[in-house]
Amino acid sequence: MTTPSQTYLQQLFGLDDQVAVVIGATGVLGGALADGIAQAGAHVVVAGRSEERGKARVEAIQSAGGKASFVTVDVTERTSIQALLDTTLSEQGQVDMLINCAGANHKDEYAKVGDDDWHKVIETNLTSTHLGCQIFGDYMAKRDAGGAILNIGSVSAGPPLSGVYAYSASKAAVVNLTQNVANELAPHGVRVNCLCPGFFPAEQNRKILTADRVAQIMQHTPMNRFGEPPELVGAALLMLSGRAGSFMTGASIYVDGGFTAVTI
Repeated sequence: MTTPSQTYLQQLFGLDDQVAVVIGATGVLGGALADGIAQAGAHVVVAGRSEERGKARVEAIQSAGGKASFVTVDVTERTSIQALLDTTLSEQGQVDMLINCAGANHKDEYAKVGDDDWHKVIETNLTSTHLGCQIFGDYMAKRDAGGAILNIGSVSAGPPLSGVYAYSASKAAVVNLTQNVANELAPHGVRVNCLCPGFFPAEQNRKILTADRVAQIMQHTPMNRFGEPPELVGAALLMLSGRAGSFMTGASIYVDGGFTAVTI
């Protein structure tokens, strides 16, 4: 039997009959967001390069009772992201939400950062977010039925993290872009927000988490631990829901164990 509180929460945060495209759902954080969005009732389009990982994520979502499908995408190519939208519309008939969660990182001394490494990080983190916002945002604005876009920033979007120059620059730009696009799309009923994680060990940052680096992070994190990917889901649902987050746009929410609350 459904209780009144369950009904109320479903009304606020439920995503039944909606379609969510999660770019980067083949990764750790994107995968956790895809799982949570599916559990909230949406059909999740898992979008990424790896067909093997994508289909594994789809199977995991379906095994948990959710709805999902996979579409391959190269996030650095405009034509590929346009094809992702076109394929989703052909197969699902609509797109209500986009989550831009593709990510890359590189650590080195600033003088040694190579052009290829710089461009890879900027293109994966920033350019892909721009392309997703532009292509899906234009569709959402023209369909005149509202929508939500969630970009992924970082604690490094404010004061930068040492040693990861392209990453910090890209994430600061993602927050700025989120605000700018939110202003552009608000008159069309499309909300654009940004989720800024703290330290969640994932594929793109495990190799830079040396023992010294981990010690620095823990000293600066009041909760004294790393985040677990599912801990991002609550904030994401708030910003994606057209009811719970109906007056939120251009906002950034930090889920970081207190990292940005600490100075010295």
